[in-house]
Amino acid sequence: MCALIRSTLVRRSILSITLISPLPPVLQAADRPTPPAAAAPNLAELADDPVKFLEVARKALKWDEPAEPAKIVGPIYFVGTQGLSVFLITTPDGHIVLNTGMPGSGPLIAASIRKLGFDPKEIKLLLIGHAHCDHVGGHAYLHELSGAKIVALKEEQELMESGGKADFHYGSYSEFGFDAAAVEQVVSDGDTIELGGLTLTALLTNGHTKGSASYVMDFVENGRTYSVAFPNGTSVNPGYRLVNDPSYPGIKEDFESTFSTLASLRPDIWLMPHNEAYGLFERLERAKTEGIRAWLDRDGYKQWVAAQRARFDAAVANESQPADPAPENQGTLKE
Repeated sequence: MCALIRSTLVRRSILSITLISPLPPVLQAADRPTPPAAAAPNLAELADDPVKFLEVARKALKWDEPAEPAKIVGPIYFVGTQGLSVFLITTPDGHIVLNTGMPGSGPLIAASIRKLGFDPKEIKLLLIGHAHCDHVGGHAYLHELSGAKIVALKEEQELMESGGKADFHYGSYSEFGFDAAAVEQVVSDGDTIELGGLTLTALLTNGHTKGSASYVMDFVENGRTYSVAFPNGTSVNPGYRLVNDPSYPGIKEDFESTFSTLASLRPDIWLMPHNEAYGLFERLERAKTEGIRAWLDRDGYKQWVAAQRARFDAAVANESQPADPAPENQGTLKE
């Protein structure tokens, strides 16, 4: 979330607040989004005030603003907002939705699905990348609309069903809450999810939450098979503790396992929950002339994983530094 990018100080401060997936510094110039022209609090303020963190991110990165739905590649469509990706994956036997944006986004998502010519009542599965309010805010609404099963890794079930109250970092803040909904299909790391001849594999990539999931799938177009990854779980949010009094036992090891898992993937195409993280709108524009080539980016994915790992390692190293000794003339308190 607090990504370090080569840019102006303002750009760094704005894009460092993305709740889930920071802007990778490895985006090519043509893919690099223009950051919102607004000031943001510094990192220390964000760590100390999660509510302010959410408010600023939500406004600056346009999480609630409508966006035009569009086909991405194969059976995958974008039906999200200006700042948040919601993916519709269509099949002959019904549809899959991955992520649902902020609370209140459900009707907007349903309208976008209809605008593309599909029926939101034909959604059969609602997948969870991770159960933070900016990615599952519409799950309950779409579940009620369509009767779709909500699917999550077993490690994320409690968080989803608590409406965010079980979150290790944000659980005590009502501003991070969302409508709770029952997880009707619980899966484990490596399990497959099948619908209409399409198969997604769920991968446990936790750390960002205890049950963050990435998904991988293949599709065929013009006789060629393409692999797609929906990576998740890499961001160390402001205020997370990895080493000293860790935010939850094993968080550092979970992140390390996540990076190993993601580094083992070789997707042709990678799609993220936050639009700026993979240059969604720039790629959509390029696709008008380049077609699927606008989305092919194996090297970019590899570089993104490496950059995320480097940020994590830097956070660990920073926490591992010994505390600065008090100045000699300052003295200490004694009992």
